[in-house]
Order: sequence, then C-alpha cells, then structure tokens
Amino acid sequence: MELQRCRTPDELADLEQFLRSVDLTVTGLSDASVHVWVERDADGAIVGSTGWEVSGDGCHALIRSVAVSPQRRQGGRGRALAEFALNRAAEAGARTAWLFSRRSGGFWQGLGFSPADREQLAEVLAETHQVRMFRRTGRLQDEVAWVRVLRAE
Repeated sequence: MELQRCRTPDELADLEQFLRSVDLTVTGLSDASVHVWVERDADGAIVGSTGWEVSGDGCHALIRSVAVSPQRRQGGRGRALAEFALNRAAEAGARTAWLFSRRSGGFWQGLGFSPADREQLAEVLAETHQVRMFRRTGRLQDEVAWVRVLRAE
C-alpha cells in the first residue's frame, strides 16, 4: 500500500469527492492541522484514505477520513489505513486518539478503541474542524465517540 499526502487544491478536491462518495466529513481538509493521505489505483483513482486532526496542545488526535472504496474492502486495507494515521499521530506527539463513528464501532474496537464520552471528545478537541462543524450543525448529539491511548504520559 503506497500512500500519498494530500496538499494541493486538486488533490484535496479529489479527496473531498471520494469522502463524499463514502459519506464521510469533508470539513477543514485544507487546514494545516488536518493531515490526510490517499491510496490510488493504477488509473489514479482514490481507493483509500486516512488522516487525523490535531488538538491545539498536540496531545490529542482526532482520527478521520479513514475509508476504503467499496470494491476494495477486503484484505485488511481499512486496518492498515487506520494504523497509518494512528502511528503518524503518535509520532507527532499525540498521546490519545479519538474519533466519531456511528457505523463502524466493531472495526474500531478491533483496533483497541473503547466507547468514549462525546462531550469529553468535544472538549479536548474543541478547536478541530470536525467538532466545530458538528456543534454548528447540531449533529454532535447524534455522533458516537471512541477513544484509544496511543502512548502513556
């Protein structure tokens, strides 16, 4: 699996289209606090993505944009994409990883995540684009939060 960091407007536009097609949040993708990568097929189409958004203090990472195109959802691709983001966030100094997922709890539990308090997530990651968007749109109360320790303090 070869991942490419998304930075240019064209790369981010492709990613946004992909994330919309798999019903994931696209807010803030171009911000420096959001780190996203994609996997492309031989024709250049995005077939997987992963990323994270960091808290202001750098201690917390909001894992986001982890997706695999429906025709490629086999063989551990989603797990590898998620682990990539978790490892990069830990390398950057994050001690705790958080995420929102209403549909994939079992997948995330398999990666060591536990159910979390949604309001606690929203507090420690208040300045992230995803949390701000969920608050602004009233969607926060519909989200399911998950947490995992990346490294002990």
